[in-house]
Amino acid sequence: MVKPRLLTPGPVAVPERVARAMTRPIIHHRSSEFVELFKGIRADLQYAFQTQQEVCILACSGTGAMEAALCNLLSPRDRVVVVRGGKFGDRWAELCTTFGVDPICIDVEWGRAVDPADVRKAFDHHPDAKGLLVQASETSTGVFHPVRALAQVVHMQPDRLLIVDAISAVAVHELRMDEWGIDALISASQKALSLPPGLGFVALSSLAQAALSRSRLPKYYFDLARVLETQRRNQTPFTPPISLLYGLAESLKMIVEEGIDRRVQRHEVMARVVRGALSAMGLELLVNDSHSFACTAVRVPDGIDGKVVQRRILEDHGIRLAGGQGRLKGKILRMGHLGDLDVLDMIAAISAIETALAALGYPVKLGEGVRAATELNHELGFRGDSA
Repeated sequence: MVKPRLLTPGPVAVPERVARAMTRPIIHHRSSEFVELFKGIRADLQYAFQTQQEVCILACSGTGAMEAALCNLLSPRDRVVVVRGGKFGDRWAELCTTFGVDPICIDVEWGRAVDPADVRKAFDHHPDAKGLLVQASETSTGVFHPVRALAQVVHMQPDRLLIVDAISAVAVHELRMDEWGIDALISASQKALSLPPGLGFVALSSLAQAALSRSRLPKYYFDLARVLETQRRNQTPFTPPISLLYGLAESLKMIVEEGIDRRVQRHEVMARVVRGALSAMGLELLVNDSHSFACTAVRVPDGIDGKVVQRRILEDHGIRLAGGQGRLKGKILRMGHLGDLDVLDMIAAISAIETALAALGYPVKLGEGVRAATELNHELGFRGDSA
């Protein structure tokens, strides 16, 4: 028997505090007890999203929250600029096509961040574009796009919207929604909020809230104007997943206790430790700069199948990593830094990667990655509890 460790970029390992909270007896969602629970969740979500605006809570996956943002803020035949630099950038374009929105795609090499100058050129060529759709953290590649710089480009025309999929970036990276001018900030429960899948979130700026009444795309369950109206009464339009909300309340308490800045720092340290260790092993990182703190993507050595490496690590060490998606399937490994994890979990995963590659014939010097990770952790000097 080996201890199972979940190091994928989502779903993530759930902290014991959160798991215990989700076992509480179900209450009725129209009761006074629910009102008190929901009131605390709403306030703490604003802290996690770094905003004074209301954060809409939806019973869905992250993709559902992306769809909700799109169909509430845009109309048929609207034109938008889309950054397409990974699996989830592709998803933005697919959602646009599904709902009759015209995507102007900026195709970015997988593993690179978008250049804000290219976004500005797209708006120059398409001045009628209503906004920009982009990932903050593109988990299929491990890239973090320059959201703050992109906001400046988008708002060179004051009525354009910046819609950001931050599903793996909220409570991981600094994302100052109000200060930077992010109009729709999207997340989900199964990433840094350290919950099981099932909750999606959309925070809307005042500019985005004004756009709700202009949207002509169909919506019913995902009607964010209705969600905003009912949430301000500490209610939900439809029956919510009570157990997940208990867990969310506990997870948000943990974020408040840790502090958002320290939480961002902890994720950065884990990411830097992993990148340094993989480089010390002679492996090539997929991303050269603008790394996401949510996950690290590393190329599998030539002649070795990434899926075989994953299977070996899981069977021998109980550690589940993610592989590549789309065109990167079998070519990379992705290690998540989200959920109930700390640096020691990262070091355990590095050790497992070393031994798996050695068994498959890659000339790795056993212990080299672990040594580098340990030294980097000591050098960075971060001490703290896991999520």
